[in-house]
Amino acid sequence: MKYRFSKSLEGFSSSAVREILKLTQGSSIISFAGGLPAEEFFPLDAVADAFQRVIGGGKSALQYGVTEGYKPLRESLCKRMAAKNMQVTPDEMLLTTGSQQAIDLMTRVYIDEGDVILVESPTYLAAIQVFQAKGAKIYSVDSDKDGMILEDLSAKIAKHNPKMVYVIPTFSNPAGRAWSLERRQGLLDICRGAEVLILEDDPYGEIQFDESETYPTIFSLGGKAEGGNVVYTSTFSKTVAPAFRTGWVMGDETIIRQIARFKQSADLHSSTIDQQTLYHLLEHFDLDAHISLIREQYLDRMKFMSGLLKELNWPGLKWEEPKGGMFIWVELPANIRAEDLLKIAVKEGVAFVPGSTFYAENPQYNTMRLNYTHTDREITILGMQKLAKAMESYLQNA
Repeated sequence: MKYRFSKSLEGFSSSAVREILKLTQGSSIISFAGGLPAEEFFPLDAVADAFQRVIGGGKSALQYGVTEGYKPLRESLCKRMAAKNMQVTPDEMLLTTGSQQAIDLMTRVYIDEGDVILVESPTYLAAIQVFQAKGAKIYSVDSDKDGMILEDLSAKIAKHNPKMVYVIPTFSNPAGRAWSLERRQGLLDICRGAEVLILEDDPYGEIQFDESETYPTIFSLGGKAEGGNVVYTSTFSKTVAPAFRTGWVMGDETIIRQIARFKQSADLHSSTIDQQTLYHLLEHFDLDAHISLIREQYLDRMKFMSGLLKELNWPGLKWEEPKGGMFIWVELPANIRAEDLLKIAVKEGVAFVPGSTFYAENPQYNTMRLNYTHTDREITILGMQKLAKAMESYLQNA
């Protein structure tokens, strides 16, 4: 049969990260590619206890739920958000199948083919895929370690009349950047004045290495006021475990109602048994203490990988130690193409993500993203040794 696929697939490429992860599954390849938390820190006993509490509540725990998500969990999340100066009600929040679904649903609700979306340079590659599938035009705003450069943001808004700006201002994926307060407030003010919606993606914000630093969400700076121009999404994937596939999106109730309508056509509702388990976890487990533990461990792993990068002593190698999150963004010597280096690295038994996949336009081919959270010291040492061998081979064949 000749399959007649939709136009959405035109120009739609598969995720480089997913393809690399498939390559490493069940093999001896050491992966610095995925955004994987460390399994040894998953709160297994607490999750088991929470699950037993759900099952102990009777058969109704296995029934269908409401599209917006398990209300007690939404209420608990509202309390956690209030501690970050984000005041919302359960009606201004919807639970999703990971924050990835929040990005997808928001795009479906708000973006038509040909609409313009502005993004950071570089930015989250799966968001680019979602926007491309909808037929949006994606333009990058010049960015540095402090976030989007406001002058270029204003210029791009004036030139392209975007409908939405998508940002990851706190420990971004892939670059690990933490925006300055000036850039956060500037983005909010500029977009509010131009009536442009901001989609703030915050999966890594709680993995903050220096607890004395302050990184207010853009939503908390005033984007939630009635008719507000910020929609915020986050997830339990990085703080509890990815397998729950539970995230949330919040914003003006008018927007949340429309997202709920589209979610009904997508999956009716996300897993209620997972949502109930997470509710009991929040009620009977000290999640903040657990987050403090993984912050400490991930800081140690980040510092360790950074030290190994220094030992490589490659001329022209550049990176900045992130202040949180899960990734080190590396700029290779100008003559190195990371996609070609990856092919050799995989043969040596190590994988990473070439940085070019994270650009909506004008990719930098001499960049790569390394994940430091998933591997312990012993495996990290071995992986970096393999990466060094791959680079030697690359330079010999160049």
